[in-house]
Amino acid sequence: MTPYKYGFGQRLSTDAKIAVDRGFVAHYNIPAADAVAASTTGVHAAMNSTGTPLVVTTGITNPAVPRNVTATAGGTATDIKAIQVVVAGTDFADEAITETLPAFTVDTAGSVAGNKAFKTITSISVPNHDGNGATTAIGFGDKLGLPYKLPHNTVIETYVDNAKEATAPTVTTSVTVLDGNTLDPNTALNGKVVDIYLIV
Repeated sequence: MTPYKYGFGQRLSTDAKIAVDRGFVAHYNIPAADAVAASTTGVHAAMNSTGTPLVVTTGITNPAVPRNVTATAGGTATDIKAIQVVVAGTDFADEAITETLPAFTVDTAGSVAGNKAFKTITSISVPNHDGNGATTAIGFGDKLGLPYKLPHNTVIETYVDNAKEATAPTVTTSVTVLDGNTLDPNTALNGKVVDIYLIV
């Protein structure tokens, strides 16, 4: 290979086995209006179990920016079954993706959270609960989708409401699938502007 010449033409190395390339700092800004708090019903209001599997394609509200999806079981606790909701939609690049969310806990109201970042949700599949008193709501969590496939965590700094996070966010990366690149701020999202700086 030809040794890379840096910036002003300064040669970094003449050793052909040493590979050097440039990195660029990207700034991902999420306006306050789009960085709303996590919501258990932000995608779809609670749906009653009907005794047959539900496949929902209407009444869906997409998150303002790509975020992870949650499902919340409620209603009559003894009717709740350890079902797994399946969500289909698109990622940051408008590519089709699906995710099977973690199972609910039998006879226990509560939420489960996915890991993929969805830009849009086009369908929600809810298997039967044990009884018609159970409900299932779909929302979104605090994990924000990143617009790059990263081989490892290259996030430099994250700011929430123009204040640098004292504790680094939790970053998940994938070089193969875009939806696997997420950032979970240490500060819960609350309708304040978010700024993410990362090397790409």
